[in-house]
Amino acid sequence: MIKTQCACMRVRRAARTVTALYDRALEGTGLKITQFSVLRTIGRMEGASISELAEELALDRSTLGRNLIPLTRRGLVRLSGGADLRQRTASLTPKARKVIEACLPAWEGAQAKVTQSIGERGISQLFKLLEELEEMA
Repeated sequence: MIKTQCACMRVRRAARTVTALYDRALEGTGLKITQFSVLRTIGRMEGASISELAEELALDRSTLGRNLIPLTRRGLVRLSGGADLRQRTASLTPKARKVIEACLPAWEGAQAKVTQSIGERGISQLFKLLEELEEMA
């Protein structure tokens, strides 16, 4: 049993646990959950600037830029546009769309495990609490 009363420590520990669950589910796909999430966000926000994507992912631009390097090298993301990250946009390649499609069943399986563990009501409560924490910033 965790004995700390530190909210930060507990949230970070839970985040690492959930991340590991999704990473295990995606084993064999060649992606980590962080990369899968970046690809899905780019697909959802097609045409968004790197700054807009970073804001959506709650990352600073330089961190997102470093995360995009292996995805561009693998031919999954195409960067275009301006001279710096504020002006550049990211888009998915056709290869990325196939990779996402192939990963979806594994992601859905991990999602189902989390939902099974805490229930539909628990997921709803979790999302509400996380939203409240994110609004503190």
